[in-house]
Amino acid sequence: MDNLYDIIIVGCGPAGLAAGLYSARAKMKTLILEKGKTGGQIVTTNEVANYPGSIKEATGPTLIARMVEQAEEFGAERKNDAVVSVDLNEKIKVVKCENGEYKGKAVIIATGATPRKLGVPGEEKLTGKGVSYCATCDADFFTDLEVFVIGGGDSAIEEAIYLTKFARKVTVVHRRDELRAAKSIQEKAFKNEKMEFIWDSVVEEIKGDGIVEAMVLKNKKTG
Repeated sequence: MDNLYDIIIVGCGPAGLAAGLYSARAKMKTLILEKGKTGGQIVTTNEVANYPGSIKEATGPTLIARMVEQAEEFGAERKNDAVVSVDLNEKIKVVKCENGEYKGKAVIIATGATPRKLGVPGEEKLTGKGVSYCATCDADFFTDLEVFVIGGGDSAIEEAIYLTKFARKVTVVHRRDELRAAKSIQEKAFKNEKMEFIWDSVVEEIKGDGIVEAMVLKNKKTG
């Protein structure tokens, strides 16, 4: 069968490409499927300084381009197609996509994470230029700057606390009048002198010319 592969990898970010490189280099017929942009979240990063082998000039897109080249050099095949279902019940696994069906002896799921976006004007064009979805990835870029974290759950507050190691000040913007994070996390946040809070507010717009310069907030109670 032409569409029978040794390995089918769902996801073409760093993890999927690394898996594709290893399997193709081991002489296994390898297919990497990706429904969106090749590279995943890392392609929105202007500078990559925390990935093994990256150099100062490395950006998310250039790093991914090298990984793609390396995987394809060993014979990995890539297709842009959205996976609809995966049947793992039989010895030969079946991956159904919008534009075709593929069979494989093994399937690797490397879909990564998708950030929950605000969906406000300016967010997309300024992603990677001040708008970030990963504190541990990008915290160093915010050294001595004022940073705003949107949200009040565990993840938002934990990342806000982490950012205080780098930023001059971290302001949490939350749509409610109290945090949803665990009490133990809240206690740490409220004791942190570098943290401030804006309650009952949502982001209306992010402004900037090539870099984030301002943010428009709306108070849900007063307008």
